[in-house]
Amino acid sequence: MPFPLYLLAMAAFAMGTSEFMLAGLLPDIASDLGVTVGTAGMLTTAFAIGMTVGAPLMAGLARNRPARSGLLGFVLVFSAAHAVGAATSSFPVLFATRLVAALANAGFLAVALTTAATLVSPDKKGRALAVLLSGTTVATIAGVPGGAVLGTLLGWRAAFWAVAALCLPPAIGVLMRIPARRLREGAAHGPALRSELAQLNRPRLLLVMLLGALVNAATFASFTFLAPVVTDTAGLGKLWISVALMLFGAGAFAGVTVAGRLSDRHPGRVVAIGGPLLLIGWPALAVLADRPVALLTLVFVQGALSFALGSTLITRVLYEAAGAPTMAGSYATAALNVGAATGPVVAATTLGTPAGDLGPLWASGLLVLVALLVAIPLRGAIAAGRGSEVLR
Repeated sequence: MPFPLYLLAMAAFAMGTSEFMLAGLLPDIASDLGVTVGTAGMLTTAFAIGMTVGAPLMAGLARNRPARSGLLGFVLVFSAAHAVGAATSSFPVLFATRLVAALANAGFLAVALTTAATLVSPDKKGRALAVLLSGTTVATIAGVPGGAVLGTLLGWRAAFWAVAALCLPPAIGVLMRIPARRLREGAAHGPALRSELAQLNRPRLLLVMLLGALVNAATFASFTFLAPVVTDTAGLGKLWISVALMLFGAGAFAGVTVAGRLSDRHPGRVVAIGGPLLLIGWPALAVLADRPVALLTLVFVQGALSFALGSTLITRVLYEAAGAPTMAGSYATAALNVGAATGPVVAATTLGTPAGDLGPLWASGLLVLVALLVAIPLRGAIAAGRGSEVLR
């Protein structure tokens, strides 16, 4: 894989760390800024909304600019937003910085996904996407626990400063190694923005976006509320929360890596095998959550299956949106973040039911079931890059 892909993955690592580590910092932020934990939780909502809205908006603004300048600008804005957030004593200002950071993150991912596809041959989009997403999965393994430890030892502001600093090496790398050309040669003379947006009228594109959103919603439904399952249901200490999150991240990294080698030519096989296994895994995790060994094992397995299936479906978005060369990445990013924003909301509604802390796990299973029920009768839409294989 081209070296610039790994630079993009480094930036994705910094941004993923920021997105996921906030949950562990909310109590300290609330105490320091004089707000309730519930109010501090709005920072997470702001980030999710900014990511969802920002993907097509930022991609549209950057579509006729060189990839290097767009990527560099988004990384620097993301870094600056965290520096301002770390220095402020005002919650409204911190809230605003999360919105700005989310817009920059969304813009970066939208442009990075499209750029990654242009750095490789047309039949290797899945492998390129796997390299890029590996930065996000590694963030759950190392970045999030690291941010939590740093926040515990030096305060939440230190974690924000660390994210700002983490953005600088990939920013320099983007400046040095990403070609100074448009996302597509002659992009200014390529499809008009209206034509690229019209791709959203294609049922096949909408289908794979919906499937990707459902699978990602299932992933974040359980990931967001994993902590009480570890401590209350399994009876493990708080230290084991970080262990469980790291195992989930390690599984996600493995799943993305393996799927990246299969999703270009055999997406149907990934969905046909991974989908049912993922569907079985969430209820199994709910039933066996009181057994620590089974819990930790299944957390790893579900992380692998979730990201293998999710990354494969997002790769299909890039293929189906081939007629939108500068906006395809934003469609993939939007699908991911609609799922990331919706999943926790769905899961939260189950916490007050008799299922209690296990409700999110059952909700994840239901979301995957819906995805498979949608995919099975329309399996022809999940085709290989060359259109030769379908899910059967």
